[in-house]
Amino acid sequence: MHKQAHVFLSIISLIGFSSLAQETIPDTLKKQKPTHLEEVVVTGQIEPQSLKRSVQNVRVISKVDIQRLAANSLADVLNQYLNINVRTNDQTGRSTVSMFGLDGQYFKILIDNIPVVSDEGLGNNVDLTQINLNDVERIEIIEGSMGVTHGANAVSGILNIITKKSTENKFEVNAAVQEETIGKEYALFDKGKHIQSLKVSDNVSKNWFVSVGANRSDFAGFYNDKEGKDYAVNDNRRGFSTWLPKEQIITNALINYNREKFRIFYKFDYMNEVIDYANPIVNSKPNYPFDPTYYGKDKRYYVNRYYHHLNSYGHLLPHLNYNISLSYQKQQRDLEIYDYFMATQDEVNKSKITYQSKEVLYSTGQFTNFLNSKSVDLQVGYELVNDKGYADGTSGVFLDENKDTTPIRARLENYDGYVSAEVKVNDKFSMRPGYRYSFQSAFKNQQAASVGFRYLFEKDIEMRASLGKSYRTPTFDEMYTYMVDNNHNIQGNSNLIPEKSTSYEGSIKKTTNFNSGLMLSNSLIITHLDVDDRISQVLITLKPQEYKYLNIDSYKSWNFSTLHQMSYKNLDVKVGGSLVGVSQRLDTAAEGVVSSNNYLYSLQLNTSLGYTVPKWNTVFALYYKFNGRFQQYSQSFDAEQNPIFVISTVPSYSMMDASVTKTFLDTKLGVTLGARNILNVKSVLQTGQGGGIGGGAHGGASGNLPIGYGTSFFLKLSYNLNFN
Repeated sequence: MHKQAHVFLSIISLIGFSSLAQETIPDTLKKQKPTHLEEVVVTGQIEPQSLKRSVQNVRVISKVDIQRLAANSLADVLNQYLNINVRTNDQTGRSTVSMFGLDGQYFKILIDNIPVVSDEGLGNNVDLTQINLNDVERIEIIEGSMGVTHGANAVSGILNIITKKSTENKFEVNAAVQEETIGKEYALFDKGKHIQSLKVSDNVSKNWFVSVGANRSDFAGFYNDKEGKDYAVNDNRRGFSTWLPKEQIITNALINYNREKFRIFYKFDYMNEVIDYANPIVNSKPNYPFDPTYYGKDKRYYVNRYYHHLNSYGHLLPHLNYNISLSYQKQQRDLEIYDYFMATQDEVNKSKITYQSKEVLYSTGQFTNFLNSKSVDLQVGYELVNDKGYADGTSGVFLDENKDTTPIRARLENYDGYVSAEVKVNDKFSMRPGYRYSFQSAFKNQQAASVGFRYLFEKDIEMRASLGKSYRTPTFDEMYTYMVDNNHNIQGNSNLIPEKSTSYEGSIKKTTNFNSGLMLSNSLIITHLDVDDRISQVLITLKPQEYKYLNIDSYKSWNFSTLHQMSYKNLDVKVGGSLVGVSQRLDTAAEGVVSSNNYLYSLQLNTSLGYTVPKWNTVFALYYKFNGRFQQYSQSFDAEQNPIFVISTVPSYSMMDASVTKTFLDTKLGVTLGARNILNVKSVLQTGQGGGIGGGAHGGASGNLPIGYGTSFFLKLSYNLNFN
C-alpha cells in the first residue's frame, strides 16, 4: 500500500478512538451541538429538515469550502471528495463525474432540484467545467439509488446545487478577479487562467428580491512542449500539448417573491463556451515570387446553453403544501472549420454546422402533508420530460454505409408519478418507503422503489439503512450511433432496454461533544450496488470486427467508507477513507468470450484542514486526496486476433490544494492566495493492452491518462459592497 495511506489510516484510528473514549463522559458535561451540524437540507426530503433528522445520508459541501478552494467550477470542488472521481478529456476540455466506478451516465446533477441538460442526457454526463459556482449557497450529495424521487439514471447518486435566493443586506454588489497559472505558464493575456465575476442583488421590498450576475473564465490552454497557434514550422510542435484554450461566459438572473405561505421565483442562466483547436500540421501555400504562406486547418467548438426555471411553493389547503417547477433548457454544440494563416492571423474559408443539440421541456411537482399528521407525512409527486435530440452526420459520428451524412432527430418522453411517505414511529425511529411508475415513449414502462430507515440512539448515535431499486435508460448515442467506414464499424441499437439496479446501504454515525468545546464526529457507511442488463459497446463479429451496443454485461460494487471530523475552537479537521470493490461480467458476444467477475479493489483517502486566526482575519486551508490504484477488466486481442480480457490498471496518485484567505476593510475586501495540484501531477501511465476507463468495446487504448497540468498558483481578489 502507498505509504501515505498508512499515515491516514493511523489518523482515522486515533480520531475514532478519541470518540469512543468520550462515551464515559456524563451528558451533563456536554455542550450543545454546534449550529453547523443542524444545517437544513432539502435534497431528497419531503420537507426541509436538519441533517440529523434526514432518513437519507446527505453530504454537504459548504460555501466555506467552495470559497477556500477558490473554486470556479464544480470540477475544482469534486476533485477533493471521496467516492467521486473527475474524468477529464484534455482535447475537448470536458470533465465528467464517476462514482463507484460508474461514469456520469449513472449520476445525476441538479440545480435547485432541476436536472441540468447536457450533450448526452438530462442531468447525466454533465460537463463539470460548465457549472459555475459564483452563485452557489451549498452543494448536497446523496449516494445510492434515488430513482423514486429523481427518476431515471439516478443510480449511483445525485448532486444538488442550491443557489442563493436572498441576501442579508438591502443591496449588495459582489465583484471578484482571479488570476491563475497553468502549471508554470502565465502571461496577462496569452497564458494562464483569467476569471472575472460580478453580481448585484437587491431586496427591492419586504417580499421582492432580484439579482443579476456574470462570470467570465478565460483559459489560455496548456502549451507544455508546444508553441501555440501562431507557430509556422511543420515539426508537430504547433498548437497545444493538452487542455485546449477555452473561454466561458456565464450570466444569470433571478427574481423572487416571498410571502409567509407563498413563494415564486424565476431563474435564468446562459452559458457560452468557445474551445479552439490548432492543428499541429502546418500547410504551405505558394506565394511566388515571395516566400510561401503557412496555415493550419483549425477548428473551433461553440457551446450555448439556455436554462429557464420557474418555481412556485405554497399551500392549496390550510395543511396541503405544493412545490412545482417548470423548466425549459437547450444546449447546442456548433463546429466551425477554417484555415488560419499565421503571418496575418486571418481566418478564411470558414464553414460552420450545428452538430449536436438537445432541447428539454421539464416539470416536476410535489404535494405534501396530505394527512396533516405529525407522525405520517405523505408526498405525491410527478415528473414530466420531453427531450428532443439532434446530431448531424458531418460530425463524423452518424454515418451510413455509403459514408453519407445522416442527421438524426429523436424525441424521448417519460411521464412519471410517485408516492413517498415519512413515517415517524416515535422521536427516535423513522422510515421512508416510496414507489415510482414511469410511462416511457421509447421503452417499456419502468418502476422504481425504495425504503429507508433511521434510528436515533442515545449519546448522539445515528443509524440508517436503505434499499433502492432504480433504472438507467439508454442514451442518444447508444441508440442512434452508426459509424461505418474503412476503419470503424460501430453501431447503435434502438432496441436497447433500460438497465436495472439495486442498491443497499447501512451506516452509523456518532457525534461527541466535550465540555471544552471539542466536537468529534465519526461515521461508517457500507453500500452495495448491483446493475443488470448493463449496456456496453461489444464485439459482435470477429472478422471483420464489428461493434454494437447491447444489454449484455453486469456490474456489482461494494463500498466501505468512513469519515471523521474534529472541530475545536478555530481548528477544523476532516479525515476520510473509502475502499471500493468492483465486479464486472463482460461479454464480447463474439464467440462467447466472457471476462472474470472477480472483485477488484481501489482505495481513496482524503483530508481537509482549516485554521482561523481571528486576530489576523485570516484562514489557512489544506485539502489532500489519495487516489489508489484502479483496475478493471477490458477487452483486447491475442496474437491470433482472438478476443480476450486483460486487466487494465491506472496507478495511484495524490492531489493537494492549499490556500490562505485574509479579509480587510471590515471583511469587505478579501484576498485569497493558493496553489492547486501541489504534488505536480500531470498524467499517469495506464497499462493493459485493452485498458481504458469507460472506453468503447469494454475499454480503450493504453497510454497516458491526463490528470492535470502540474502545480498552479492563484490569486483572488473579492470586494463586497453592502447597503442597508
